[in-house]
Amino acid sequence: MQVESVATLTTSDCYNTRRFSTHLLFNRSIHTVNQLNPRQREAAHYIDGPLLVLAGAGSGKTSVITQKIAYLIEKCGIKGNHIAAVTFTNKAAREMKERVSQLVSGPAARGLIVSTFHNLGLNILRKEHKSIGYKSGFSIFDQQDAQALIRDLLMQQHGSEDSSSDQADAVQQQISSWKNDMVNPDQAVAMATAPAGILCAQAYLRYQRALKAYNAFDFDDLIVVPVQIFQQFPEILAKWQRRIHYMLVDEYQDTNISQYLLVKLLIGDRGKLTVVGDDDQSIYAWRGARPENLAQLQNDYPNLKLVKLEQNYRSTARILKAANRVIDHNPHVFEKALWSELGYGDPIRVIRCRNEEIECERVVTEILDRRVRGHGQFSDYAVLYRGNHQSRLLELKFQSHQVPYQISGGTSFFARHEIKDIMAYLRLLINRADDNAFLRIVNVPRRKIGTSTLESLGNYATERDISLFDACSELGLEQSLSEASVTRLRQFTSWLDRISQRCESGDGMAAIREMVNDMDYQAWLHQNSSSDVVAERRMANVYTLVDSLQSTIDKDESEEDDIQSAVAKLVLRDLLDRQQEDDDAMDKVQLMTLHASKGLEFPHVYIIGMEEELLPHRASIEEDNIEEERRLCYVGITRAKRTLALTYCSKRKQYGEMIDCAASRFLDELPFDDLVWEGEEKDPQLNQQRGQETLSGLKGLFD
Repeated sequence: MQVESVATLTTSDCYNTRRFSTHLLFNRSIHTVNQLNPRQREAAHYIDGPLLVLAGAGSGKTSVITQKIAYLIEKCGIKGNHIAAVTFTNKAAREMKERVSQLVSGPAARGLIVSTFHNLGLNILRKEHKSIGYKSGFSIFDQQDAQALIRDLLMQQHGSEDSSSDQADAVQQQISSWKNDMVNPDQAVAMATAPAGILCAQAYLRYQRALKAYNAFDFDDLIVVPVQIFQQFPEILAKWQRRIHYMLVDEYQDTNISQYLLVKLLIGDRGKLTVVGDDDQSIYAWRGARPENLAQLQNDYPNLKLVKLEQNYRSTARILKAANRVIDHNPHVFEKALWSELGYGDPIRVIRCRNEEIECERVVTEILDRRVRGHGQFSDYAVLYRGNHQSRLLELKFQSHQVPYQISGGTSFFARHEIKDIMAYLRLLINRADDNAFLRIVNVPRRKIGTSTLESLGNYATERDISLFDACSELGLEQSLSEASVTRLRQFTSWLDRISQRCESGDGMAAIREMVNDMDYQAWLHQNSSSDVVAERRMANVYTLVDSLQSTIDKDESEEDDIQSAVAKLVLRDLLDRQQEDDDAMDKVQLMTLHASKGLEFPHVYIIGMEEELLPHRASIEEDNIEEERRLCYVGITRAKRTLALTYCSKRKQYGEMIDCAASRFLDELPFDDLVWEGEEKDPQLNQQRGQETLSGLKGLFD
C-alpha cells in the first residue's frame, strides 16, 4: 500500500497509522519508544513543524534523536535516504548510526545520512565541485597542511624565513574565524585597518588563491563552500532540498554562522527540522560556536515548538543541585532545571592543597586507595582540568605510583609531522595522482620551490586536467614557469621516479632507505625541531616506520617485495593497533581537559585546579567572559555519576615562582550544605591507618 507523504501527515496521523510491517526489529523499536519518558516521547513524535529540544546533560537526547529517525521511517513513511542527522564528531555519528540500525532495517532505512557537518559538506562538494571550477579528486588540507602553507606564504611575503609557527598559527586562527563568519578574502581586506589585520587579510587572499591553484579545500571550506554554492546556484540548492526532506541537528548550541546557514538553506521554509541543544553546555566560543543560534530559531521559525528534557539519568540529585546552582548565575533565554530519581547521593568534596604537587599526589593516591579497597575499576575514575599543562605533573604521579592512565586526545603515531611527511613520500611513490601528498613534500626538505611556483603549477595542471606530478614533465610548463623553477621541479620528480624504478625492480626496502638518506631528512629535522633531542626522537619515529614497512613485507609470504601493498597494509595495521590500544585501555584512569570531557560520563570525577585565573581562566576574566567558563565548570560537574571531588591549591608554581592562589568563584556558587571541605591532612595516625588499609587491599588483589 502506498504510504502517505509526510507533508500530508500530522503527528496524530503518524502515531495512529498501522500500515507497516511488524518484524522483530520494529517490535524492538516500539518497545524502546514505550520506555521514553513523556517529554522524550513528545519530542520523538512531533513532526508538525520545527522543533527545539532543550536537552540537559544526561537527559537521553541521543535516544530521542534515534527514536525520531525510526519514527520518521517506520511511521511517517519517509525513506532513509531523505533524512539527514548531523552532529559534530565522528564518534557521536557512529554511535547514532549504530543505535538507529538496531531500531530500523530493510530497504526503507537505506541511504540514511548520519554524519558530521564536515562529512555532509564533503559529500556536497564531491557532487558539486565542478560548479566552482574544481577538478575531481581534490585534496583536503588538514590543520597541519594549512599552517605549513600559511607559513610559506608569510615567509614569501616578508622575504625571509623568520615567520614563526606562532605567527602562522595566529593567522590561521583569524582566517578560520573569517570563514566561519562567512567573510571572504575581499571583505577581509576591505575591513582591515590595523597592521596585524592587514597582514592577516593579505595572507587570507593569497592562501585562498593557493588552495584553488592546488585544487584543494581546507577543513573550514567543507562548510563554507557548500553554503556559497547554494547561495550562488539556486538550482543546486533546490536539488539538495529535494534530497533532504527532514533534518535533525545535534549539539545545535555549538554551531557557528556557516553551519547555521547550511542548515537554514537545506531546510528552507519547510520547517522539517528538529534541533537538539543545551545553551548551558556551549563551551566552544573560541572556535566560533554561537549559543545564540538557539534563540535565533524563534526568529527564523515563529511556529517553533519547544520541548525541555530535564530528567537526568546520569547523576545523583546532589550533583545536579550543585550544577543547577552554579549555572543559575548565567543569564538564560530558556530556563530549565535538571532533576534525578537516582537518590540524593554523597556530599561533594572540596579539597584544599598546599601546592599542585600535593594536589596531584592526593588525587592519584586516593584513586589507588579506593581502587584497592574494591571501589570500582580504574576506568571508573576521571581527572578533569582546564589546561593541558596540568596533566604533566599528574602523569608523573600516576607513573610513580604505577597507576594505569590514559590521556584523551593523544597524538597517534601516524598523526606526527615526521610520519605524515614520510607517508606522503610513500603515497606519492605508489600514486602519482596524489596531489595532496605532492604538495606536502615537494619542498620538504626545502628545494627552493616556493608557493608562487606551486600556484602556477597548480593552475597549469588544472587547465590540462592532470596531476601536479605529471604536469612537471610536460613541455608546455616552460610557458608558465621560469627555467629555474621548472628545473627544480623536474629534479624532484626525476629523483622520485628513480626511487620508484628501484622499488619496481624488486629491491623496494633498499630504495625506501635510500630515499630517506638522499633527502637528508635528519638534517631537516634538526633545523626544524626545538632541540637536538627532539630531532633525534622524531628521526627514531621515521626509522620505526621504515622498520614496520619492512616487517609488513617480511610477514607477507604470498607476495614479492610489493611496496604498494605494504604501505596500504601499514595504514590498516595502524588503525587496528589503535583499536587494540583502545581495548587495552579499558581499565585506566581517564585524564582529559574539561572541553574534551563533554559528552562523556564517569562514576567518579575529580576536577583539579579550581582557582581564579585557572578556572575561570585569566584570559576569560580579562575579557569579561566568565559565562563560558561557568558553562565549562557546569559541563565538568555534570560528567559525574556518583561522586565528585573539587581540588584547589593555596600556592602554584608559575614561571618558576610560587604564587598565591585564590579559590575559584565557582566554589562559592555551590550549595554550601552539600559540600564537605577538606584541608591538608596532618594526622600521622590517620595516614598510617590509611596506609595499612591500602596495603591490605593490595594483598587482597593477589590472593
